[in-house]
Amino acid sequence: MRTISPRAALHRAAGGFAAVGLLAACSLALGTPAQAAGPELVIGGPAATALHPYPASGSPRKSTAEVTVDNPSPNAGPGTFEGDFTVTFDLAGIAGIADAAFGETGGADCEVTGPTAVCRGHGLGPGRSTLAELDLSAAEGSRIGDSGTIRATGKSDGATFTDFSTEVVIGGPDLVMERLPLKQNLKPGETQPVPVTFTNNGTRAADGVLLTLMYTRGLDFIERYANCEYSEGEAGRGFLAGTTARCSVPGTYEAGATYRLGVPLSIEATEHAFHDTLVYRIDEDVPGRGAQRSAAGVTAGRGAALTLKEAATVRGVDLDPRDNQKEADFVTANSADFVAYGARARGAAGETVAATIGFRNKGPAWVGHPRSGEPVATVDFTVPEGASVTGSPAACRGMTADGRYRESRSGAPRYVCDTSMAVRDDADFALRFQLKIDKVVTGASGAVTVRTPRLAESPKLPFDPKPGNNTALLVLNSDNGDGGAGSTASGGASGSGSAGPATAGGSTGGSGATLNGSTTSGAATGGSTTAGSTTAGSTGGALASTGTGALPVAAGTAVALAAGGVLYATARRYPQRG
Repeated sequence: MRTISPRAALHRAAGGFAAVGLLAACSLALGTPAQAAGPELVIGGPAATALHPYPASGSPRKSTAEVTVDNPSPNAGPGTFEGDFTVTFDLAGIAGIADAAFGETGGADCEVTGPTAVCRGHGLGPGRSTLAELDLSAAEGSRIGDSGTIRATGKSDGATFTDFSTEVVIGGPDLVMERLPLKQNLKPGETQPVPVTFTNNGTRAADGVLLTLMYTRGLDFIERYANCEYSEGEAGRGFLAGTTARCSVPGTYEAGATYRLGVPLSIEATEHAFHDTLVYRIDEDVPGRGAQRSAAGVTAGRGAALTLKEAATVRGVDLDPRDNQKEADFVTANSADFVAYGARARGAAGETVAATIGFRNKGPAWVGHPRSGEPVATVDFTVPEGASVTGSPAACRGMTADGRYRESRSGAPRYVCDTSMAVRDDADFALRFQLKIDKVVTGASGAVTVRTPRLAESPKLPFDPKPGNNTALLVLNSDNGDGGAGSTASGGASGSGSAGPATAGGSTGGSGATLNGSTTSGAATGGSTTAGSTTAGSTGGALASTGTGALPVAAGTAVALAAGGVLYATARRYPQRG
């Protein structure tokens, strides 16, 4: 039996942006764990799966339900459950409605025998893992509206499992978002209409729709409406958004009809725009989707609360959720000025001093690589003569003097520190180092340079029009008034430049680095700090305060449908598919 390795389960119901699993198209059904001494393993998967009706000719189309196992409790290994287990699927509830088989993806060995399927596996890492992919298709003789239930139970000597069930229904809506003819090369301040249009290519009407719009930092929608809710920050699944708007529009959206907004939304490339993304998605609006809109930080629109009428059939499933979503990328003619700052510090031989170096994005653009996920920039730091690094941020790695790999981080002559995949305008990439003064060398200095991560191609940042301020100095034991690195301060670090939120890497005061909204260990470690004094920054002023820094690149959304805004059917209709 194979050991199942942990990974985040990206449900096949997620549409578009597969690389980041932007939106789950159907809610995850999880059972309630039973109380037990061993680990409580949770079987999960889609709450419901819609199947295309059995065709008049040809083979039936398959839909996939990914079944997962969540190991939430740490165990030996650390966190790995090492035992054998069996998960049994009761398929009697879908007899005559759907046929089931197992796909190739998954960590368990699975086999279907009549009305029962059995999956056997060994070992479960911490977190959520894919158990198996259950391929489902409509059975011959089934009819639109037929539905049944698959139930799953688990068994192991060393753990307990929750029970899991998922509904299977024949037919349903198939909401297809049309791709918009958006202009993608823009200038700051430029606006354009976003005439969202979709078609229901399914077998029944959708009872209300949920329009989700996500756009990154450099985009903004001019309008905000009462029947939309807005949230800032991450879109989830590792993809970072500027704004997300979820807009509920009640009504009946018939199979075969095309709908669009009565008044197109207007999107603007703001002064911060550079490389940006817009994601637009349509789903049937059902009570289960309310959880997507109830997270902290959501701003509710003004107006009366929206209601959903009770559904008589299984709702919230789509025949082909892959076509519910579309994305558009934009390139705006803009620039970002990355300004490096150094520091100076003073200490006697044997003492350890702290220094904060890095760069600030003076804008006006934010810079991000949401598609590739590559870092935006790298800080390249050369250690001054007579000193050795005893503590460095987690974002940094030690190198040899000529830039080659070095196994140990401590005591390296050179350090390179990558940003995350996005650096927001006004971001401060602050990196706190601890340096031991091995020998006092008056005025010893090391360069602090912000450059491209790929040095072999070119060190110059392609978006930065002012390369002259990409380098600063860290000076130790200066013998003049400013040492080329700012004013002197005693008893701790003070910074330079205008105060702004610390972001995207490293930390001030030795705290964890803020990287796209998530905190990592950026504290300088090793060595003991003694009575040395240090001043950060090459331009003078106070050290930037900590706060939210590099904004994640993401498909975020701000938007909305006009209060009482109505979607209307166009003249074009599609034949109903049955």
